[in-house]
Amino acid sequence: MNLPIQTEAGAPSTHSSLGARLLDMLVIAVGAQITVSGEGMPGHAGYDSALVAFTLLAALLVFPLFGLYRTARTHLFWRCVCVPGIVWLFTLAGTTLVATVMHRPYHPALAWFSEWALVSGLGLIACRLLDSAFSLHRADQAASYRSVAIVGSGMHCRHLLHKVDTTPDSDYHVATIFDSGPDLGEPPGSVPAFRDREGFASYVRRYGIDELWLALPLSEERTILEFTELFRNDLINIRFIPDVSNLALFEGEMVNLGGTPAINLVGSPISAEALVQKEVFDRLFACFVLLVISPLLLAIAIAVKSSSRGPVLFTQRRKGANGKVFNIYKFRSMRLHAQTLGVVEQAKRGDPRITRVGAFLRRTSLDELPQFLNVLRGEMSVVGPRPHAIEHDTLYQDIVDNYIHRYRIKPGITGWAQVNGFRGETDRIEKMRGRVEHDLYYLSNWSFWLDMKIVFATIYKGLVHRNAY
Repeated sequence: MNLPIQTEAGAPSTHSSLGARLLDMLVIAVGAQITVSGEGMPGHAGYDSALVAFTLLAALLVFPLFGLYRTARTHLFWRCVCVPGIVWLFTLAGTTLVATVMHRPYHPALAWFSEWALVSGLGLIACRLLDSAFSLHRADQAASYRSVAIVGSGMHCRHLLHKVDTTPDSDYHVATIFDSGPDLGEPPGSVPAFRDREGFASYVRRYGIDELWLALPLSEERTILEFTELFRNDLINIRFIPDVSNLALFEGEMVNLGGTPAINLVGSPISAEALVQKEVFDRLFACFVLLVISPLLLAIAIAVKSSSRGPVLFTQRRKGANGKVFNIYKFRSMRLHAQTLGVVEQAKRGDPRITRVGAFLRRTSLDELPQFLNVLRGEMSVVGPRPHAIEHDTLYQDIVDNYIHRYRIKPGITGWAQVNGFRGETDRIEKMRGRVEHDLYYLSNWSFWLDMKIVFATIYKGLVHRNAY
């Protein structure tokens, strides 16, 4: 269950103030100004000012999406040096690419541009290192860590312990556990564990434990009341973290509904903020890729057109996010043929309908490249569950558990299932079940860095695959 570890007493330190963002804007603007060469750039001064202004605007929108205003207490090198540097270069490259496309004659002076990127990047990194150093000093002085005693057992309790141990910047540490399990097996975790209530209560009082977390199923109302009564005269925070693993599709994440807390039993596990972050990356990445591969797209289009009669692009209706139907683009790889209404016949090995050019395109996955147009249009994502024909959706949603929940996010050009071998024809129900299991894992564990891992895995493993035919 993916409940937040930080509560009101230990909220994450987030610099959402206007001052923190203005400081970044100042660093970027000053970096651009102090690196202007004495020779200047004849004919391009206006465009340079526009590029700086456009980059400042983009940074205001992009930086918060990647957590650049969250104070780092752990993994300082990664979070204070690597991430700001990567996001800054990513933002600068994106704005420069857009400026170049909009103003074809424009090319920024390489010396000035490189110095600006370096100076402003170092300034952004320095600000974060200083901010983290001051924050850590303040945190040490305030002794912000809070000790926790947990009442629970089984996988839910182990998962909660793991979340506390692995959550970056967690303000809590688990001091002891009361094992409420029915058997006398190995207690969860490596911290002191009790089965005697009075001994547990004595330990909590002796060491001044700050919080008591009741990690119990909803059916354990009696146990919840007993421990609430046991500590009724103690100034200790008591929090209920229910085990809904038997009810929730994903991890039963806590959400805030207009000030009212709720637990997601069946709902998208990816937050609206994360979806915006994913959308920004998708559009910029698709724009960059389409510009780079445009000569290749033209060459493939000519080859497809000359291989057999018919259109260059093949379109098919697919379901997108929340079941919204769209037309997916592919390079045509088959000869024109009659199709039975409502029936989609998947390509098979040695399929006579496939042209020679089409066979090469399918083996190398080059037929999928036009789907970057779908990404640019906002219908697909770079990474996500692969979309299936609507007829297959109708078939599988009744025989594969939780199949329909693949469409809680936009479908992708590549995905977690594809880089783990689940691609190509789904001629057996086991193949589809495996694909859906991987898709649901992706939904439950999504992060920007998981997307990057999948993109690099797609490139590293190559576009050619034995199941691509």
